[in-house]
Amino acid sequence: MITTWIWTGLLALQEIAVLAAIVAILRRRQEPRGMLAWILALLLLPVVGLILFLAFSEPRRGWHRKRREHRRRELTGTISAETLPVPPPEVTRIEGVLDPGVSSLADFAKRLGAHAATRGNDVVIYYDAEKTFLAIQLALEAAERSIHIEYYIFQPDETGRAVRDLLIAKARQGVRCRVLLDFVGCWRLPRSFVRAMEEAGIQVAFAMPVVPWRGRWRVNYRNHRKIIVIDGKVGFTGSQNIGDEYRGRLARLGPWRDTHMKIVGPGVRHLQEVFVEDWYYTTQEQLSVEEWFPPIEPAGEHLVQIVPTGPDQEIHVMHQLLFAAVGAARSSISMITPYFAPDTAMVLALKAASYRGVRVGLIVPTCTDHKFVLWAGQSFYPELCSAGIEIYEHDETMLHSKTLVVDRTWAMVGSPNLDERSFRINFEVTTILYSEQLATDLYDDFETLRDRSRLIRLEDVDDPPLLTSLRLGLARLASPVL
Repeated sequence: MITTWIWTGLLALQEIAVLAAIVAILRRRQEPRGMLAWILALLLLPVVGLILFLAFSEPRRGWHRKRREHRRRELTGTISAETLPVPPPEVTRIEGVLDPGVSSLADFAKRLGAHAATRGNDVVIYYDAEKTFLAIQLALEAAERSIHIEYYIFQPDETGRAVRDLLIAKARQGVRCRVLLDFVGCWRLPRSFVRAMEEAGIQVAFAMPVVPWRGRWRVNYRNHRKIIVIDGKVGFTGSQNIGDEYRGRLARLGPWRDTHMKIVGPGVRHLQEVFVEDWYYTTQEQLSVEEWFPPIEPAGEHLVQIVPTGPDQEIHVMHQLLFAAVGAARSSISMITPYFAPDTAMVLALKAASYRGVRVGLIVPTCTDHKFVLWAGQSFYPELCSAGIEIYEHDETMLHSKTLVVDRTWAMVGSPNLDERSFRINFEVTTILYSEQLATDLYDDFETLRDRSRLIRLEDVDDPPLLTSLRLGLARLASPVL
């Protein structure tokens, strides 16, 4: 009898918890597909669905936004008044430099929360993982005053140890080193690995740790950014993490391909600002002092704009920016993404661009570490192909690049994927390159990959077998919460 009462009580509590979760979902008024996916998970998988909801849902978006805004206000006065010199007009003036349509996009991005576009940057784009790692290694070895590193994944393997040991060597030379890592992305990092850095004087912090006994039990809102700033003057950003797999050294994934950048010039200051804000948000240590923001002279001819995005912002900046970019295209849109799980609005935008006569091309890898996301993306193929969008599946490598080239005149490179997690949940950073030369280089890379990929034809995906259609449908249903 007592056991029966206990089970009855537990079931009642579970039903109350599910009801409370559904009420919370309805009050959020988010994208309907995401709301429906969570409600179905709660109803069809009562216990498992509730656990997943508690761990992965996003009802505390307002809390993150308010907390980040508070931290940002604490930093703003110091950064503006004491640290950052006013950039000369030749660095920030873009009127007459860009096409009016592209110039309006730069202004639009700034209104959404991006940094101002800056001229006078030297930008080198890397497509080969080994060349990226070598460039980073050489730049770290040349550091004289400071190294700031912010990564989603930092593996304790041969590659990770090489970077760690180099940081330790520089720290012992008197270089101030700070490493900001995502708590979930680096969950496999052993304490001994971190302790070796700390004992050498390197400051290591983990963004948004999951600490249930302190009320931090959600694993969402990850810091997915990849940033290195050296001496406040040299920056790296893009899509490549630190680890053997990101250099193509894991047999199960095979060759690996990313798109990463080295920036020298005024744009580096904005990467430093992103790091400073994220570091303060995590550690409450203020880095807004003159030594972290040295004056930066123009170093090249490229105009770049740094765009940090995340759930701390009132609107979904990355989603708005991509939507505007697709809408502004006049002749071509060329995209590469490792994880393609768009929402309805993005699908409609891509289809509308194609119907306007814009040539829309998309490359997605089939060699992937997240098959379920691949299936979710494949569920969109029939309607996209019907609209004339060219979809290519790349089978040779794990293609981890995240790039967008518009009209071969400007481009975006960064950490966001073309999925709802990057649109709404992750902290990301994107660099907009207002340079026809760089856009052409990225488009040439797109064409090279396209020639080595398989074109998806409508007749091949329009009527899949029953089991395949069920698998794709299930993945698509779950895509808002992947």
